[in-house]
Amino acid sequence: MNTIGKHSFQIELSKNPVEAHLREELLENPLFGRVFTDHMVTIRYSGTRGWHDAKVSPRGPFSLDPSTLVLHYAQEIFEGMKAYRLPNGGATLFRPEANARRFGNSAERLAMPPLPEALFVESVRQLVRVDRDWIPSTQGSALYIRPFMIATEAVLGMKPSAEYLYCVVATPVGAYFKGNASALTVWSSDDYTRAAPGGTGAAKCGGNYAASLAALAQAAREGCDQVVFLDAAERRWIEELGGMNVFFIFDDGSIQTPPLTGTILPGITRASLITLARDIGITVFEQPYDIDQWQADAKSGRLVEAFACGTAAVVTPIGTVKGRKHNFSIGNGSGGPITERLKTALLNIQNGRAPDHYGWLDLIF
Repeated sequence: MNTIGKHSFQIELSKNPVEAHLREELLENPLFGRVFTDHMVTIRYSGTRGWHDAKVSPRGPFSLDPSTLVLHYAQEIFEGMKAYRLPNGGATLFRPEANARRFGNSAERLAMPPLPEALFVESVRQLVRVDRDWIPSTQGSALYIRPFMIATEAVLGMKPSAEYLYCVVATPVGAYFKGNASALTVWSSDDYTRAAPGGTGAAKCGGNYAASLAALAQAAREGCDQVVFLDAAERRWIEELGGMNVFFIFDDGSIQTPPLTGTILPGITRASLITLARDIGITVFEQPYDIDQWQADAKSGRLVEAFACGTAAVVTPIGTVKGRKHNFSIGNGSGGPITERLKTALLNIQNGRAPDHYGWLDLIF
């Protein structure tokens, strides 16, 4: 039994874990989100008892009543984070307190009870410790961790639930984008927007991602890897990709990224890259950027690189932008030195190959 504050984690190990030789085969080239570790964490909430019944148990299905609120009114939030294998064989999380804080902000926006940040971080630590053998050691791989919370009260009523289930599962992963392309081709969506002022754009909730699927399908039909969303009011200001923040790099060496005004998810990778860039002397502007200006700057050569970033994709260059009104390439169409420098700096810290001067790493064992 492990205790955090007044909460004790009951630990029940799986009686049928994946055999070691099969696990090693699965870790050689893991498909993103297809293979899961042996265990999960669950913690329950009720209005009368608060957070209680914290467990590490064998991974398995939930049993939900057909009237469970999450199935009807989408009260659900989640996080995405990774555990990394260190050169000495240990493991670390990257800025888990930032995920805990964002999870709490998302909960408040969705009228859900915030999970105490220390309990969030410890729940993730517990799962990583139990499933430590699932952390890949191959270059570019990690253990992707998915904490989430759902409304579980069984009632058909348009109201915040009185009961919730928090859960953490994990999956070993390699590269998010497969294939030989060195940079993304993105589709500029004219038909769909991701978020509007006053909405849930800054919350990490399933509804935001569900609403983006039609645009992603449209992008795929146009031969693109991703979609870039514009603002809902004027349909001109670049906001973010489907699940990733976006950065622009100019010929004077400066970087620009859209500001966090409530319609864009405050990415932890985004914040980390801004810090890294500024610390190596790069000027970073958090300012709006017009899609027409993006095209003009790319064609004139003023814009030399662009990239998307997030926990899953890390840092991925954008090479081409397509749309009904836009069609242009960025630089040589395959990334550039500043993008690569920032990606390498971030990965070196996350994987323990460079000193962590920022206190971002949370060592697990």
